[in-house]
Amino acid sequence: MKHALLGTLEVSRIGLGAMTMAGTYTSEGALDNAESIRTIHRAFDLGVTHIDTAEIYGPFLSEEIVGQAVKGRRDQVKIATKFGLVSHDGGGPGVIDSRPANVKAAVEGSLKRLGTDHIDLLYQHRVDPNTPIEETAQAVADLIAEGKVLHFGLSEASPETIRRAHAVQPISALQTEYSLWTRDVEAEILPLLRELGIGFVPYSPLGHGLLTGQIRIVDDFADDDWRKTNPRFTGENFRRNLALVDEVRAIGAEIGATPAQTALAWILTRGDDIAPIPGTRRVARVEENTAADAVQLTAAQLERLNDLEPAAGARHDDANMATIDR
Repeated sequence: MKHALLGTLEVSRIGLGAMTMAGTYTSEGALDNAESIRTIHRAFDLGVTHIDTAEIYGPFLSEEIVGQAVKGRRDQVKIATKFGLVSHDGGGPGVIDSRPANVKAAVEGSLKRLGTDHIDLLYQHRVDPNTPIEETAQAVADLIAEGKVLHFGLSEASPETIRRAHAVQPISALQTEYSLWTRDVEAEILPLLRELGIGFVPYSPLGHGLLTGQIRIVDDFADDDWRKTNPRFTGENFRRNLALVDEVRAIGAEIGATPAQTALAWILTRGDDIAPIPGTRRVARVEENTAADAVQLTAAQLERLNDLEPAAGARHDDANMATIDR
């Protein structure tokens, strides 16, 4: 497995997202913590050194699973987790709270669940409109000085927020959605990250599963599946987006790659400072995804992928888009 640099943090260029280990995409079937742990162990065996989780996933369950999986293998992995969508003074899950006291409380909880004395990469999960980013960045800087955190990251942050936070505590990575169907970061965000020496971690690099080519209908999604109300999975948007998937599938077939491997291989051509984190809780899927490290796309195939029409529909529903710093 080749590696990527997120600031000065070196990680495998394909990581593993642990969100689905706590649910979210419920159409994948019942949760199985033992299978999730086997998936993480298999990822390690395949060269993955970057596991991404968050306290809100579950909440707390994903971190607990990661903590169990890394026992005895902690030195093999860089653990990333996130704070800011759980309030620890009574507000509970789903409350955006990045006040310094909440950041410190979140980290203490994460360290306990992860069974470690340090977090390699700590992200602010969503920008808190009620707390100046400078205060949050300073709280993380204090945790770095204590050795409890090694690197600072932001998620779904605007250029202005990135600059302001970076001036207080250097940022190692930005995590934001990026894939063949979500490319808006290319206009301003990626150039800024490269100007500042910040790495980029694309989440949902497989379009919430659609770019795997395994989803052709959404009628059988469970009512509590997050994608049920996602604009890109509904109505005419969904039908249009299947055409994008079909083109990815056709290009992959030319080189013996699955649609998921093709989509990941495309992301890997975007720079050595980019490290996607495809999420899964299945051993077979982590084997498929990590194999994208060896996929080679021709110049002509890259051009065809680059020229694909963007996905139809907003990438989140109104409520979720309202939490994104723009």
